[in-house]
Amino acid sequence: MKKFLLILVLGLGMGVGNSICPVWAAGTGNGIKVCTLAKTSFSWDGSKLPNYPTGQPQITILKISIQPGVKLCWHKHPVINAGVLLKGSLTVITEDHHVLHLKTGDPIVEVVNKWHYGLNEGTTPAEIIVFYAGVKNMPITIKK
Repeated sequence: MKKFLLILVLGLGMGVGNSICPVWAAGTGNGIKVCTLAKTSFSWDGSKLPNYPTGQPQITILKISIQPGVKLCWHKHPVINAGVLLKGSLTVITEDHHVLHLKTGDPIVEVVNKWHYGLNEGTTPAEIIVFYAGVKNMPITIKK
């Protein structure tokens, strides 16, 4: 599962933020550039990520659009997930008042098992792709 997530992140790097990524993939020279957007064992608020759950792996990929002024409900994720903001801006706030401001092209390694919400304070829709690494029959999001 870890290799799969690495491939997904590297694949995203080819399409997001290329102009600021100075690292070229080994053995390439034909215009392919690889940019690592995130490589960490910690979520954005500094918490250590938990071990992967046991069971049949299930990867979920969501494209989420949040209109200007919309606040998501309080929720938490029992599985590790990461994403990239494709358009707009997004603010994420945890119950213990950690705040993250995302802009177009920013990656996020989300908090796990912590209550939080997202808010689009901008004037354009926010669009984010999120990858969840869970197991079959396990929810990826729990609402408060």
